[in-house]
Amino acid sequence: MKYNTRPQAILLLADGTIFYGKSIGISGTTFGEVCFNTGMTGYQEIFTDPSYFGQIMVTTNPHIGNYGVNAEEIESDQIMISGLVCKNFSFTHSRPNSESNLYDYFEKQNLVCISDVDTRALVSYIREHGAQNAVISTDGSSIDELKTQLANIPDMKGLELASKVSTKEAYFFGNENATYKIAALDLGIKRNILRNLANRDCYIKVFPFNASIEEIRSFDADGYFLSNGPGDPEPLTQVQDLAKKLFEANKPMFGICLGHQIIALANGVSTYKMFNGHRGINHPVMNVISGKGEITSQNHGFAVNREELEQHDDLEITHYHINDNTVAGMRMKSKNCFSVQYHPEASPGPHDSSYLFDIFIQNIANSKN
Repeated sequence: MKYNTRPQAILLLADGTIFYGKSIGISGTTFGEVCFNTGMTGYQEIFTDPSYFGQIMVTTNPHIGNYGVNAEEIESDQIMISGLVCKNFSFTHSRPNSESNLYDYFEKQNLVCISDVDTRALVSYIREHGAQNAVISTDGSSIDELKTQLANIPDMKGLELASKVSTKEAYFFGNENATYKIAALDLGIKRNILRNLANRDCYIKVFPFNASIEEIRSFDADGYFLSNGPGDPEPLTQVQDLAKKLFEANKPMFGICLGHQIIALANGVSTYKMFNGHRGINHPVMNVISGKGEITSQNHGFAVNREELEQHDDLEITHYHINDNTVAGMRMKSKNCFSVQYHPEASPGPHDSSYLFDIFIQNIANSKN
């Protein structure tokens, strides 16, 4: 499609603010909570990350699509974002191992995208006014019509989305003859988490978000894993109850992102929706145990209440975010359980925190001796 022939498109925010741009050629209207990611690379992993389900993604890198797509660089089997907002959309790509261009990838899954937007102004606006629902329209719908439709979209606060992305049936990942067996609860699990566990001699059975304690116990796992995922953790009461039952077994447990929040809620510590979440691959975290800083990949719009956690008898903070002092990691004193708010499986991204998988495996090895 020629640059000058692309139709006009708009991004309308819930507060009535409008940003103008151009359609990349896929006509339609899409809704979601608008958010931004500051990563300079890894757009395909971002687009396929289940934690972004229900969100319109604004990319701060001005060039999107320039290195194409590759089937190995996915975190799930489909695009998970609701729509994309970018500055420059590249219809051509130049990378030896790319398999196709981003436009064809979007077209196959009918993802609506608006480009030629002043993303610097948009990100500044979101940072100042907070996360909110938005709509992208490339099909010529009127602003009044879009405002009416947008008013009926539920807020992310109170929205349960894990059920939308979790597997429907349990499945296995890795070598069945591996040394360790892991039962992983899929709340929106990323493919690279499974790769990290499998690379550490683990055989993983991935369970649906609503699996029963009996189903999980029947696998006779050496350790439990609670995954990342989208939406508000508070409505996931069944998962919180399951976590309490898993605590009783006192087998090694590890939680990431939404799984981290579930562990907090299961211990009576509340979570809250952040004014703006953390989304990028350069977030600084302090490891309280080692005294070392880490650069991390993060993607979350909810956080654990730090004040409540600090007053809890059985929980302690292990990591905190250096920029805003929010809880980035914790562990239980009485159980073999720890969790982090960020993503040690970052790919691409910093590998500063990949040691957390090693700690989990070492906990399992120690518990078996």
